Amino acid sequence: MTASDQETPAETPAPSDASALVEGPAPAGVPAVDGTVPVDGPAAAPGAMTPRQARTLRIAAASVVLVALGAVLAVRLASRTSVLVVGVYGLAMILCGVVIELSRHGRTRLGTYLLGAGLAAALAADWLLLP
Repeated sequence: MTASDQETPAETPAPSDASALVEGPAPAGVPAVDGTVPVDGPAAAPGAMTPRQARTLRIAAASVVLVALGAVLAVRLASRTSVLVVGVYGLAMILCGVVIELSRHGRTRLGTYLLGAGLAAALAADWLLLP
């Protein structure tokens, strides 16, 4: 038997990059070869909002609340002029501006919590403090 009669294992071509060596997607939280990090969970759901969409939605919601508070302030001042009315609704409007800025800088959850707590406090102050 000669060397040419023996079967030699087939040589596989070397991959041009490391991505050919990886079978399947990288685990969650581990960067893939192309630098992206796959995400599992709620953020990867098909109907989930992107962070940019969430920021835009919270900015729009805070802007709508700001305009509504301005309208309520105008109505309340037309019925009775009071520094307390201006204080309560003015602080709530300032809070809406703070929420808009927080959302612009990526702190959307904190902004949402502040907006909810601030509106609840403004409603409570309106009910308890204002005659």
